[in-house]
Amino acid sequence: MVARAQPDRKQLPLVLLRLLCLLPTGLPVRSVDFTRGTDNITVRQGDTAILRCYVEDKSSKVAWLNRSGIIFAGEDKWSLDPRVELEKRNPLEYSLRIQKVDVYDEGSYTCSVQTQHHPKTSQVYLIVQVPPKISNISSDITVNEGSNVTLVCMANGRPEPVITWRHLTPTGREFEGEEEYLEILGITREQSGKYECKAANEVASADVKQVRVTVNYPPTITESKSNEAATGRQALLRCEASAVPTPDFEWYRDDTRINSANGLEIKSTGTQSLLMVANVTEEHYGNYTCVAANKLGVTNASLYLYSKYGRG
Repeated sequence: MVARAQPDRKQLPLVLLRLLCLLPTGLPVRSVDFTRGTDNITVRQGDTAILRCYVEDKSSKVAWLNRSGIIFAGEDKWSLDPRVELEKRNPLEYSLRIQKVDVYDEGSYTCSVQTQHHPKTSQVYLIVQVPPKISNISSDITVNEGSNVTLVCMANGRPEPVITWRHLTPTGREFEGEEEYLEILGITREQSGKYECKAANEVASADVKQVRVTVNYPPTITESKSNEAATGRQALLRCEASAVPTPDFEWYRDDTRINSANGLEIKSTGTQSLLMVANVTEEHYGNYTCVAANKLGVTNASLYLYSKYGRG
């Protein structure tokens, strides 16, 4: 079979002219003796659709048409689409097979049959379903605590996907409603982390993507541990702070900033800072101040190094 371009009506065989006269608008008219109701067939995008049609006898003249024109006239293929073929598993079957179905294939298809006694048509409406696919989601963002945040998640699919949001915390809180936009007013540090957007319809598995929200906030001292030590021994003062971005630490003795020298060493890693005294003397006892700072604020805590034999 050789595919042909759609001809001018004057070039059509007489039988096709008669069939087309029955279908001036692509629908059966009242002069048709037998009309079968429209059947719906639902196919997922990329699959193969089989549009069934049967004739009463081998002498019937048949054709497949859609809104664009003739697809097949008898065994003669008029469509240029290589995905379209006839399906004839027995002499009375005249079905249409469409491979790798796409959304533009959706619509009404008509099998028109001309017999010796009764012309008839049967219609099939092809519905193409498309799995959900997230087409656009917000990039990872960093905001300051107290800011208003709007996350966006757009998805395509047929039927229209249902979009839901979930904060990926141990409790896995889901947000009520089905919204492309998730608004968080006055965001707190507890609301930082990953947010999952899920787009779902009944066609295939849901499409899921994530966006990370980082919330900046000023330092808060979460632990400051004083200590006691005997002279001649090693001592350790520890200070921890919670902050985003990670805080910088400084240590002071009275109003004097301490540097790593003269037996004192400062080690700061992440949210923790240690002040180590290698060999405690009487001059080391007293009050120390740990200062934690980032671009949003500064905080401090007082720690004490006591004598092991008594606190003065």
